[in-house]
Amino acid sequence: MTFTQVYNKLLKHYGHQDWWPAKTSFEVMVGAILTQNTAWTNVERAIARLESRACLTPQAILDAPLSELTECLKPSGYFNLKAQRLRNYCQWYINAGELPCLSCIDTDALRKQLLMVNGIGPETADAILLYAFERPVFVIDAYTRRIFSRLKLLAGDAPYEVLQDQFETGLQTDVAVFNEYHALIVCHAKDACKKCPGCIDCCLSYICPSCKR
Repeated sequence: MTFTQVYNKLLKHYGHQDWWPAKTSFEVMVGAILTQNTAWTNVERAIARLESRACLTPQAILDAPLSELTECLKPSGYFNLKAQRLRNYCQWYINAGELPCLSCIDTDALRKQLLMVNGIGPETADAILLYAFERPVFVIDAYTRRIFSRLKLLAGDAPYEVLQDQFETGLQTDVAVFNEYHALIVCHAKDACKKCPGCIDCCLSYICPSCKR
């Protein structure tokens, strides 16, 4: 069994996911920061609040009173911490010349810059790279670790960069595939391969060594 075979089975079962759900590249970046430790539905509510208050631009987020910003971010949880992280990111983003300038930087250098922003870890940085800047980097999250350790294709406790390298080596380097694959992993983890696995509904059950069917 290969990463490509798993991808094909997930795609056949769930269809195209059309990720990332956002109107602009900057909204993708905001969503990647806010989705830490919360469900996407909560992020959508927070983004809707920002938008309703004309606060969904880097400068508007920096200019907004902290009380107003935290009020907008409450649905996403950890709103005080996320407000500071979002401001840190916006300040860096503006200073770096925003999308036009950052788009000219090669992927490795851009990733290093992102990781230097206080509050931006590897998963968030890679989500921004893949979905906002359309760079061919694979996002490793808790769902990826769960599914592929059960499939015995990865060691779930391996370091982030090790798992990422295994994916990127085992797949054709393609932004569209990386985008779709990560979206399918999230979908499958929520639908079937939950913390308590629902093997009876799993489209991968017949090839999964951990299946309890």
